[in-house]
Amino acid sequence: MASGNAIRGSRVGAGPMGEAERGESAPRLRISFWCSNGHETQPSFASDAQIPDTWDCPRCGFPAGQNRESPPDPPRTEPYKTHLAYVRERRSDADGEAILAEALAKLRGEI
Repeated sequence: MASGNAIRGSRVGAGPMGEAERGESAPRLRISFWCSNGHETQPSFASDAQIPDTWDCPRCGFPAGQNRESPPDPPRTEPYKTHLAYVRERRSDADGEAILAEALAKLRGEI
């Protein structure tokens, strides 16, 4: 069992840092942003910083704007498309039948 006066888990120089060691913090502004689900987010910005038009809501991930009455629309998510769905967009059924017939003819040794 260890004994002694050392505090476990600490190191030399570790201690609470106050304003004297870090310097003065910049003046801050808290700006409210609202998402389409009605969540309010209040991030803090430096007073001389450029405030963004939108901010991501930490609760739902939707974009949030500064206008409570008219928040930004949530992003439209496209459903997952399979490889076959992309092929069907590029080719008609007639093209598919022709390609299939050619491939089958190659397999049968007709070509």
